[in-house]
Amino acid sequence: MWRSAGLAGDAQKAETKEEFVKVRRRDLERLTTEVMQLRDFLPKIVNGDILGTFQKLDAIESNLEKKEEEIEQLRMDCEHFRARLETAQADCMREKKSKAVKFFTITAQTMESFVKSLSEDMKQQDLDSEENQFVLALAGIVTNVAALACGREFLVSSSRELLDTMMHLLGDMKPGLCNKFKVLMLMSLYNVSINLRGLKYISESPGFIPLLWWLLNDPDTEVCLHALRLLQSVLLEPEVLARSGAEVRETLPFQRIVALSQSRNAELQALAKELLEDLKIFEYEA
Repeated sequence: MWRSAGLAGDAQKAETKEEFVKVRRRDLERLTTEVMQLRDFLPKIVNGDILGTFQKLDAIESNLEKKEEEIEQLRMDCEHFRARLETAQADCMREKKSKAVKFFTITAQTMESFVKSLSEDMKQQDLDSEENQFVLALAGIVTNVAALACGREFLVSSSRELLDTMMHLLGDMKPGLCNKFKVLMLMSLYNVSINLRGLKYISESPGFIPLLWWLLNDPDTEVCLHALRLLQSVLLEPEVLARSGAEVRETLPFQRIVALSQSRNAELQALAKELLEDLKIFEYEA
């Protein structure tokens, strides 16, 4: 029992025993002074940095809000100018369409007047006149317009009078007369036929199929070539062929197309042979 009590007392002394370090008074005073200085200055430095950071953050946030407001204003301005531009473009398109309709109406009237002024015994030098060149230039413009998708759509929707006039004039002009003029009009009609609505309108016009047969008998190679191209447009479109097929089959100048397939003109010969292949569809129907 005594030994146990003695051991317990020694352990307690060991636990409560503290270690001490000897420091010179001067060093201790200096250390104390530095600690006091840190206590005074450290909060000021830290608080100053934090305050400065918050101030910078506030400034950045203010600038950001200002930029966002500027961006929103620019967006609104952009929307405003876009709306004005779209309105101006729409007005411009309407104005152009009014002028285009008038131009093509005048073109149709000019072409008709020109054809009415022709005489059967017209000589080549007369065809080289300024009037003839002017009409050819007008026909060329129509051809170029019809070569564009938007141009074809415009002619079909807003200038059907011109299409009617060209088909009428092609039927009025004698074979071998004004071949360049005929070719340009046929090219225009072919370009329009690329548009399905255009092809339907042309093919459903009274006298269209007889007009093609009339043109296929023209002595000019180019006239026959472009007449065949227009006929091929009809044959290659099932919806149109369903309406015009019977008339084509009943009135088709088959022998004339066979003769054209033997032409010395390579392009006309190739197209005529190709068309004869296309016409075999009527054999299957029969």
